[in-house]
Amino acid sequence: MKKIIATVALIATTSLFANGGDVLYKKCAGCHGVKAEKVALGKSKIVADMSKDDIVKALQGYKAGTYGGPMKGIMRGQVASLEDKDIEALAEHIVTNK
Repeated sequence: MKKIIATVALIATTSLFANGGDVLYKKCAGCHGVKAEKVALGKSKIVADMSKDDIVKALQGYKAGTYGGPMKGIMRGQVASLEDKDIEALAEHIVTNK
């Protein structure tokens, strides 16, 4: 629980400074891997295998609460403070840094 709270706080702080996808992705790497190559918490898709459009749709869906299975609750909190430009930057970073 402490990790989730710390991560959410980091997301909120990071979004305030409008950083690029590389900076935003740092908070994701702990679960998804440096190159988005891991199955996060043994339950997620491998994000590196997704297209940019699919990543954007997934992140927007998590934010809206309309996407996701077992990771829905965790991910909704992770993306809650992200703006559309942040989501686009994250997706671009992931597909270009596989």
